[in-house]
Amino acid sequence: MRSVKQIMAVALLVTAGITGSVMAAELKVGFVNVERIFRESAPAIRASKKLEKEFAARDAEIQKMAKQFRDLQAYLEKESVTLSETERRNKERELANLNRDLQRAQREFREDLNIRQNEERAAFQERVNKAIGELAEKEKYDLILQEAVYVSNRIDITDKILKLLADK
Repeated sequence: MRSVKQIMAVALLVTAGITGSVMAAELKVGFVNVERIFRESAPAIRASKKLEKEFAARDAEIQKMAKQFRDLQAYLEKESVTLSETERRNKERELANLNRDLQRAQREFREDLNIRQNEERAAFQERVNKAIGELAEKEKYDLILQEAVYVSNRIDITDKILKLLADK
């Protein structure tokens, strides 16, 4: 994050420090909304669906465990008066074990999903950066920013990058 801010600061200094003779040469600047690309581009949507499919079985298993936990908990609440002390203790122990297993499975699922999301995002970020570089060379941009406080629609080239990614 810090490097992005440093790059932006340098870009602003370079832009502000241009002398009158250099300003006569047109500076071509573009802006890309990377978050929008991560939300709307076809490759990003495909990656998201791929992850959903990859983790669907584990998610279903966790949902099944959660239902077992709720059912056992409801059974214990409803039948605890009629159960023998030994049977009630066994069911409570079973409930505690199921709760522990459920929490562990949920934590591992979240961790694995986050790792895979980060891997997919990093790979996609490389593709986006490559597409931005290609567009910059093709259309002779001097500077393309990915973060800004304010951006005029005139310099927003996000749609061009989305189209370039969709064409590949």
